[in-house]
Amino acid sequence: MIRPALHAMAANADIAGIVLAGGRGQRLGRGEKGLCRLGGHSLLERALARAAPQTASLLLSFNGDSRSLPACVVPVIPDTVPGFAGPLAGVLAGLEYLRAHQPGTRWLASFACDCPWFPRDLVQRLWHHAQHEASEVAVARSTGRLHPVFALWSCDLATPLRDALVRGDMRGAGEFLRTRRHIAVDWAATPFDPFFNINTPDDLAQAEARLASGDDCA
Repeated sequence: MIRPALHAMAANADIAGIVLAGGRGQRLGRGEKGLCRLGGHSLLERALARAAPQTASLLLSFNGDSRSLPACVVPVIPDTVPGFAGPLAGVLAGLEYLRAHQPGTRWLASFACDCPWFPRDLVQRLWHHAQHEASEVAVARSTGRLHPVFALWSCDLATPLRDALVRGDMRGAGEFLRTRRHIAVDWAATPFDPFFNINTPDDLAQAEARLASGDDCA
């Protein structure tokens, strides 16, 4: 197993992270998406290892049977709203966990488990732009496309996000972002898009081919 190095950069002492693995991965046809293997390790193991050095603490959003997980050294939290409400439900669960258990934490960074090569400087850059622009959310963008699963969320958003999901029946992250002060932070998509994600068997085969070629994308 790839074990996350649970240490953080000093600049990120007030930032927690959450790896979003709460979806059902139906298009892959292999059960829990995060448990699919790439290069000898599960997507979940890869995401935890890549996220952990970027934050002071780390959570895992997971709605399946936790007994199916590999040995895990981070708290596992299910959605707090019913019905597989999408990645925003995982973000909400993380924000509410921090409010209850780590009230001094100011920010939550979210990471998707199905993107094997998301940037190692993701949190650092998002935090810089959020501070500079006095934003409530800083969200990654590549090729003109927002990636709300890779974002930095103010912990003050727990209540408005719950209201949006439960009372407003809001599911789309883009819809929620339009109601908040947010900044998009751009990443280059050449020679590859760091936010390449695995949704289908073809995507997984493409990722395996990239690894086999010796290109582990940093």
